[in-house]
Amino acid sequence: MANEIILNAFGILGIISSFGIYACPMLTMHKILLKRSVQQFSPDPYLGTAINCMFWILYALPVVHRGSILVLIGNSIGLGLECVYLIMFLLYAKSNQQRIYIISIFIVELAVIGLVGGLVIGLVHTDEERSRIIGILCIIFNLAMSGSPLTIAKQVIQTKSVEYMPFFLSLTNTLSGVFWLTYATIRLDLNILIPNIIGAGLGVLQLILYALYYKRSPKDTSVVSVETV
Repeated sequence: MANEIILNAFGILGIISSFGIYACPMLTMHKILLKRSVQQFSPDPYLGTAINCMFWILYALPVVHRGSILVLIGNSIGLGLECVYLIMFLLYAKSNQQRIYIISIFIVELAVIGLVGGLVIGLVHTDEERSRIIGILCIIFNLAMSGSPLTIAKQVIQTKSVEYMPFFLSLTNTLSGVFWLTYATIRLDLNILIPNIIGAGLGVLQLILYALYYKRSPKDTSVVSVETV
C-alpha cells in the first residue's frame, strides 16, 4: 500500500513537471499571436513531440500495458497542448505550403500510430509482448528527441553563453526525468526507465552548463525561443 502511494506520488509529480515542459512553448505562441505570423519558428519540434506523446499513449493503453493511467494522463495532456500549438501554426503559417506540410505530417503520424497499434494489438496476443514492442518504439523516439538538448548543450559550450538555453526549461527537463525515473524504478518498468535515465542526465548536464556560463551570458533573454521542446 505504501509502495503504491509513493509510486502514484512520483507519477503525479512527473505529470506536473512534464506539463511545465509542454507549457514552455506558450512564450513562442504568444510571440506568434502578437505578430500574427509564425515568423521563423518551425513546427517540426511540435510535430516530433506529438508523435512521441502518441506512442506513449499507445503504450499506456490497458490492452498494451495495464496500470499506466498516470503515463496516459501525462501524455494526453502533452498531445493536447501540441495540437493547440500546431493549430496556431496553421492559423498564422507563412504560406499554404507550410499548412499542407503540417497537416500532411500529422496525418502520417496518426496513420503510423493506427497501423502500429492495430498490428500489435491484433496480432500479438500477450500484454507482455505488446508492452515490449511498443516500449522499444517509445524508447527509440525518446532517444531521437534527445538530439535537441545535446544540440543546445553544444551551442552553450561553443558560445560560452546560456542565452538560448532557458533555465526553466532545463530545470523542468531535469525534474521530469528524475520523477519519471523514480516512478519507473519503483514499478520496475524498463521502457520508462531507460529514456528517463538519459533525460535526467541531459537535464543535469544543462544545469551544470547553466551554472558555468550564466555570468558570461547577456542578461536580456527576451529573444529566447523554446521551440526546441
